[in-house]
Amino acid sequence: MRDPKSILVEALGAALRAEVPDAGEVAILLERPKNPEHGDWSSNLALQVAKKAGKNPRELAQALCASAVWATVAGTVEAPQIAGPGFINFRLKQDTKQDIIRRVLGEGAAFGRARAAAGSKVMVEFVSANPTGPLHVGHGRQAALGDAIAALLESQGHAVTREFYYNDAGAQIQNLALSVQARARGIEPGQPGWPQDGYQGEYIVEIARDYAAGGGGIDDLESIRRFAVAALRREQDEDLKAFGVKFDVYYLESSLYTEGKVEAAVKALVASGRTYEKDGALWLRTTDYGDDKDRVVRKSDGGYTYFVPDVAYHVTKWQRGFARVINVQGTDHHSTITRVRAGLQALGAGIPEGYPDYVLHSLVKVVRGGEEVKISKRAGSYVTVRDLIEWVGRDAVRFFLVSRRPDTDFVFDVDLARSQSEDNPVYYVQYAHARICSMLRQWSGDPASLSNVPLAPLSLARELALMQQLAAFPETVAAAAGEFAPHAVAFYLRGLAGEFHGYYNAERILVEDPGLREARLALAAAVRQVLANGLALLGVGAPEKM
Repeated sequence: MRDPKSILVEALGAALRAEVPDAGEVAILLERPKNPEHGDWSSNLALQVAKKAGKNPRELAQALCASAVWATVAGTVEAPQIAGPGFINFRLKQDTKQDIIRRVLGEGAAFGRARAAAGSKVMVEFVSANPTGPLHVGHGRQAALGDAIAALLESQGHAVTREFYYNDAGAQIQNLALSVQARARGIEPGQPGWPQDGYQGEYIVEIARDYAAGGGGIDDLESIRRFAVAALRREQDEDLKAFGVKFDVYYLESSLYTEGKVEAAVKALVASGRTYEKDGALWLRTTDYGDDKDRVVRKSDGGYTYFVPDVAYHVTKWQRGFARVINVQGTDHHSTITRVRAGLQALGAGIPEGYPDYVLHSLVKVVRGGEEVKISKRAGSYVTVRDLIEWVGRDAVRFFLVSRRPDTDFVFDVDLARSQSEDNPVYYVQYAHARICSMLRQWSGDPASLSNVPLAPLSLARELALMQQLAAFPETVAAAAGEFAPHAVAFYLRGLAGEFHGYYNAERILVEDPGLREARLALAAAVRQVLANGLALLGVGAPEKM
């Protein structure tokens, strides 16, 4: 069953080639008019190529609309109409609009998926938390965003690898080990001997207790470090499991040093001729690549600055065959983007400009009872992902955290997420799915039979609007995948649920007339399928009862 939009694009292309043979390659775009009275699709093609055709746009539009090609698609679309200075508007035949129901029911869980990018390798790196404590709500936003972006890319045929980069080296890990050691010695925060910038959460006490119970030596800081990192990695894994997020690869920052990859990257930068010595330090000319000033690679004490292992790490991504990489990180990483990309360009290893892609997310503020929540008993100074899951459930957390553009600050209202009202977007969407399931149970027929029922009785404006919403799902998913924008799917689902709730409240679906009843049930079943498909992309469940 062909998509009507692709049929219209082909027909417009044929009409253009007949009328303007030397037009060349032209991107033919179709958009949905803001006013439904103007039709189902609109094209500005005549305005695009009028100058090349030597005609004014409206004159060219008239010629395109007069093409014989429209007779070949008369079963799909009404005769095109011209509006304004040369826009061409199209109205689909009613039975063409109804065909979307058969397509949805026929494709099932595959509806909305495509194979345009079949097999191309993509890596999505996200969360990548320091193993110094439980995952906080910022990590939760990363997890929800990264997993949904990965699912969207998979829906378009990409072979996606989800990767977690463990920052298990550096000063923060040293502070972790010192904090556990202090607790093992009975030293509390604020007392003499407590490390500056030490970690104060209850989890540090637990790690120290477990370490001592295992007979570990309190003076063996390296042993404490390994024990603490392993313990927190296990805890973060449990957090991710509770959140329903799985990774394909866990990459250790420490391995970049033990395997000599950081040193090799630095040698390659020196060999590129893009570095210089100054004040006892090694500098990279990042200004050659758009940075506001050159950056230190190796400090005067011999240590590397923090962006250097990032460059080495991304070299491994390229070497592993990932021509496309998306990093999901907090906006506090914004300053590293130019430096990492500059380092990769300076290496001259064939890595393209703009590698990797970044999706940066803003802060999450948690509000409960009208008050901001900042403290977690377990973590000490921040709300954890596990806290949110325990308060409102995994589905609500995941849906809420992808419901806004990543670069906007987000207020997570715990009370709203727990409420059973239309103001709660995840409840509103899930309730639409459960309501349809309840209606199908009440009908007690075979849902599989609905894919073949006559759909001619479906002619109400609300029914046609629902069909148009269903037809928009594949393009919504494709656009969301291309723009790394899962919030577009969340917004779409809210709109579809709203259309269905309005239809359900305005019209009886389980009417006595069997033909009308089954046609309306087929429409409802198609809505149910698309709701389930969209929720699955966001990692959110589609309950049959609520």
